[in-house]
Amino acid sequence: MSVAATVYRGDIVENTHIAHVAVVDTEGALLYSYGDPSRFTLVRSAAKPAQALAVVESGALERFGFDGADLALMCGSHSSEDRHIERARHMLAKSQATEADLRCGGHPPISDAVYREWIKRDFIPGAVCSNCSGKHAGMLAGARAIGAALADYHLPEHPLQRLVKRTVADACDLPDDGVQWAVDGCNLPTPAFPLDRLARLYMKLARAADGHVSTDSKRDAALAQIFRAMTGYPEMVAGEGRFCTALMGAFEGALVGKVGADASYAIGVRASAQTAKLGAKGALGIAVKVEDGNSTILYAIVAELLTKLGIGDDAAHRALDGFRLRATRNTAGLETGRVEVTVPLVRAG
Repeated sequence: MSVAATVYRGDIVENTHIAHVAVVDTEGALLYSYGDPSRFTLVRSAAKPAQALAVVESGALERFGFDGADLALMCGSHSSEDRHIERARHMLAKSQATEADLRCGGHPPISDAVYREWIKRDFIPGAVCSNCSGKHAGMLAGARAIGAALADYHLPEHPLQRLVKRTVADACDLPDDGVQWAVDGCNLPTPAFPLDRLARLYMKLARAADGHVSTDSKRDAALAQIFRAMTGYPEMVAGEGRFCTALMGAFEGALVGKVGADASYAIGVRASAQTAKLGAKGALGIAVKVEDGNSTILYAIVAELLTKLGIGDDAAHRALDGFRLRATRNTAGLETGRVEVTVPLVRAG
């Protein structure tokens, strides 16, 4: 078993968490791994940048005047803060769509602070409050941009979703039938593919941001645009106190990161002396999956991986200390245990 994290209560093992890691270089070659780097994975919201890529390539951003913050929200799993809800509403207005057109449902927010505020005023969330409302607003704009109907934009056979499916597979260097699809929590199709292909996708985001052009310069320009949007507006990708926002804020444009529900995570790291020291030819892509779906443990593993790989400086690593779970406390504030993360990466080849 690939146990990556052990939770102790006192000196007693309470839980162990199995995880898989894939690290690839700018050529997509596996550089380091842990567990099964090819584990077939439902990547959930970690796929949002690839889904947003289809919207970017549809021409919707230019047609409707979407800016970087709009694009970041398309790629985000936001906390339903006021800024997120208002941004989603503005996006709908720009493409002449309405909240009634959205096919995601309202739900309790990810943020505890927002939830407490909603309870105080007996607020009932609508579809625009969904953590995926930015993605859905982008999809509606994409449907308009390609001349398709807004109705049923979320269904697998809609022209927009067929475009999204082709784009996701191509961005991961897979044939169309190399990606399987299910229905996500927000009612859109969600892809599954090998974990190392998720790492490859995020490597491409970072590689494009570095200005390295492949045979498809338009695709690279779109990927770079997504990287800049997410790193330029990290508060739109998640929210106050959330890992994605803290990560990208701490690393100041050196990497892009995104969580997927049920504990998948992906990072694209721009080329540097640090990536070269690891033996990478240019940018890096990192993907992680925790088997039991525990996202709290996932963040601790991701933070430790970045330290282990020597990505970033001490200040960036300290900014993530709150996610490392080195000590656990009970409701009285008493230290009751700790989490030990051990991910002995294996060098490929």
